[in-house]
Amino acid sequence: MARPDLHAPETPATRFLRQHKAAFSTHLYTYEEHGGTKVSARELNVAEHGVVKTLVMEDEERRPLVILMHGDRKVSTKELARQIDRKHISPCDPAVAQRHTGYMVGGTSPFGTKKVLPVFMERSILDLPLIYINGGKRGFLVGVHPHDILQMLHPGLVNVALE
Repeated sequence: MARPDLHAPETPATRFLRQHKAAFSTHLYTYEEHGGTKVSARELNVAEHGVVKTLVMEDEERRPLVILMHGDRKVSTKELARQIDRKHISPCDPAVAQRHTGYMVGGTSPFGTKKVLPVFMERSILDLPLIYINGGKRGFLVGVHPHDILQMLHPGLVNVALE
């Protein structure tokens, strides 16, 4: 189970992971505004490719969805829309994303969201032995096995990464 870390916060994400009996480790770091995965990767001393960002987007009808992407890649929203059969995909406004997920931007986790949202994941994430993903609070990542995400969130797998 989780490696005991006396300072790790209890969040809806960590409760979700425990409920699903997922093995995970906790990693705190000093959050930097607009630092993104580059900062968290540096602070954890891991490759940015293995730090996965949780992005909240919406379709042409403003229906929200989550896309999980490598930290060192961008999402082709045009290709994502094509692959999931939508007309248009764009990033959610931060306040709207927070209403959907219950998490502040910079601390958004795909686990334990306020509303159940469709989740899509870049297929190549499954090639990694371990990923680091937000644990539901700024400056807090959890280490999980990508195949556990398949079992817990049942994401649609897509190929939409841009270098």
